[in-house]
Amino acid sequence: MRVLVACEFSGVVREAFRKRGHDAWSCDLTAAADNSPFHLQESIIHILAKLPTSVGWDLMIAHPPCTNLAVSGARWWATRPLEQELAAGVFLSLANADIPRIAVENPIVAMSRLYRKPDQIIQPWQFGHGETKATCLWLKNLPALRPTNIVSGREPRIHHESPGIKNGLTRQQRRSITFQGLADAMAEQWGVA
Repeated sequence: MRVLVACEFSGVVREAFRKRGHDAWSCDLTAAADNSPFHLQESIIHILAKLPTSVGWDLMIAHPPCTNLAVSGARWWATRPLEQELAAGVFLSLANADIPRIAVENPIVAMSRLYRKPDQIIQPWQFGHGETKATCLWLKNLPALRPTNIVSGREPRIHHESPGIKNGLTRQQRRSITFQGLADAMAEQWGVA
């Protein structure tokens, strides 16, 4: 199966699919953190415009930027209407892409109002990580993810991530990396041809 992981620089989801034998690729405007040759450093919008579905992708898992959509930043929306409109446009381009199966992942965002409610809201603690981070999934022709390893010790570490550069990554980059347990669940449950 050909899998496109949109807006992912870390390679966590890409590699979870590749380990299961899929032809998985990540793409982002940023270079791959793992220097993988299976990463396209390009705009997802350009990638989608290039390839027709007949020779394109079977599955896309998209992580569009949430900076101007997340409800945690709602106090800024009135001062950034254009930025929010552009972010919503990218989100909708991904959700409506001509790919047979799609999952769009974001935190609690304005898209619940601007588009539709998510199909599922998951937490890292459902997939082996003792942390909280409500994650919405908008699904097209995919089942809801089944929890794989419910754990205790639920801390909001991601929410309290400190600013600045750590290990060469910005706060925004660190917060955007998919938890390994979640990536593995996606590959295992959605990677069925």
